[in-house]
Amino acid sequence: MASGDAPAGQRGPGAGPLLIVVSGPSGAGKDSVLDRLRERGLPFHFTVTATTRPRREVKPEDHRFLSFLSGEEFDRLLAEDGLLEHAEVYGYRYGVPVTPLRDAIARGQDVIVRVDVQGAATIKRLVPGAVLIFLAPPSIEELSERIRARGLDDPETVRRRLDKATAELERQREFDHVVVNERDRLDEAVDRVLAAIEEERRRPGREPVRL
Repeated sequence: MASGDAPAGQRGPGAGPLLIVVSGPSGAGKDSVLDRLRERGLPFHFTVTATTRPRREVKPEDHRFLSFLSGEEFDRLLAEDGLLEHAEVYGYRYGVPVTPLRDAIARGQDVIVRVDVQGAATIKRLVPGAVLIFLAPPSIEELSERIRARGLDDPETVRRRLDKATAELERQREFDHVVVNERDRLDEAVDRVLAAIEEERRRPGREPVRL
């Protein structure tokens, strides 16, 4: 960041807050990047995703990203137009509650949303002013190794994840920015995400976020 630049997460003069969508295939390191952004103490609003997935099926350390709802609660939120986007993934429903986003934008706070690639496309269609950042692995071989190293999925689930990841990698041209997350170079990936955010914040004629 050049001398005199506004700190990341704060608005430049006359600019509205950003809606930043971080996406990419499973195993690209989205959660690690967001965790590191939190650790840096930047004043972003980090979105929590609503899901019908049972709490017991999610690692405790991942609970920070999720709000666990019953099917009835999810249906009610959907019926009230309370979700910015929603999808079913491996038999469970996920959605981004819109009220916390509106509240953060109204406060002038930049918002970071973590969704899958299809969800990112939906948000861009609904909110053209959103900024899409694709987090990519250095190679499909590296991605396969990361997914298998988790030891969380049976071989069939691993195969499905890899098939989906391959298709998602082909869609990165739809994004405003692509950041490659190299092995053991997390801070470099985070710096590139912040550089993309700063570039968008200063871009003349940027479309404001309307939710």
